[in-house]
Amino acid sequence: MNGEKMAKLHANAKLVKGFRIDVDDGRTHALCLDLSPDDDGTDMGPSALELALMSYAGCYATIFVLITKKMRISLKDLEVKAEAVKSEEAGTITEAKFEIMVNADISEDRIRRIHKLTFKRLSSWKNL
Repeated sequence: MNGEKMAKLHANAKLVKGFRIDVDDGRTHALCLDLSPDDDGTDMGPSALELALMSYAGCYATIFVLITKKMRISLKDLEVKAEAVKSEEAGTITEAKFEIMVNADISEDRIRRIHKLTFKRLSSWKNL
């Protein structure tokens, strides 16, 4: 890959009981996943689908911050709110919308450019 430095990421999932599943990153970070009581779970943590949406919002925020740092832009605040619709027919997320609030001393055009670059990097993950 053109001498590109590559890192391996790890994820492990272990069924605990019912729909409770413990996940970890193979390092020191772990999280409990579960379904809501309405879906026969015990609500001990977010569902895997909720975690996927949370992760996507977190990835957007992380990449946005990385881009602003590379551009030497002082970012005062960033908040990403995600809302998704889970279709009963598809059984998964079929649409999502994001509200992104940025506080920085830069023009709206520059913020749009950073958003476009951020989304481009996120969109490249579809090849996984």
